[in-house]
Amino acid sequence: MNNIVQTAISAGSFKTLVAAVQAAGLAETLSGTGPFTVFAPTDEAFAKLPAGTVDALLKDKEKLASILTYHVVSGQVTAADAIKLTEAKTVNGQSFKIVAGKDGVMIDNAKVVTADIMTSNGVIHVIDSVILPR
Repeated sequence: MNNIVQTAISAGSFKTLVAAVQAAGLAETLSGTGPFTVFAPTDEAFAKLPAGTVDALLKDKEKLASILTYHVVSGQVTAADAIKLTEAKTVNGQSFKIVAGKDGVMIDNAKVVTADIMTSNGVIHVIDSVILPR
């Protein structure tokens, strides 16, 4: 079974996320023992950001790392676990809101589009927007 980074690379729909994780120096951490739960924005999610945002972030390693670690929770949190929560503390130190409703699960302003992609060192939940720390 592949780790989080290998799984994201092989999926093919996380090229921007993988490039950002590598640029921020987080690939080694997210390939480590974990477990981690990653709320992974797709390439389409990154494309929703204002023009130039991704390029600017790739040049600002500290801000990029802050945003990326806001998408990661320590431990393995499955969808069944997440829907029982109203928020989760991220590796960045801040918490994001979790709202489970008839339309699915929202993480701040992002919808979970695919849940529980299991990896050797945690779980990935695919989200349709990039979430930003406050």
